[in-house]
Amino acid sequence: MALTYKSRRRWSLIILLIGLPLYIVAAVTVVGWFDRPGVLLELAVYVGLGILWALPFRAVFRGVGRPDPEAESETKKAE
Repeated sequence: MALTYKSRRRWSLIILLIGLPLYIVAAVTVVGWFDRPGVLLELAVYVGLGILWALPFRAVFRGVGRPDPEAESETKKAE
């Protein structure tokens, strides 16, 4: 089932405002369980985790910053 533009915008907002902070807290907690690695290794872990969290939500975020394509087609039909 494909999400509409409006629902993708809503889900992306929920993911960014609720999911991302929870993921950050979880990532910092998990990394904190181990002895502190070197700065470059720790940076690499955080960058990797930063990319990893967004991969499952790629379809939700795709095209959200663009104007609503459904609104354009509706305005063209009305003319």
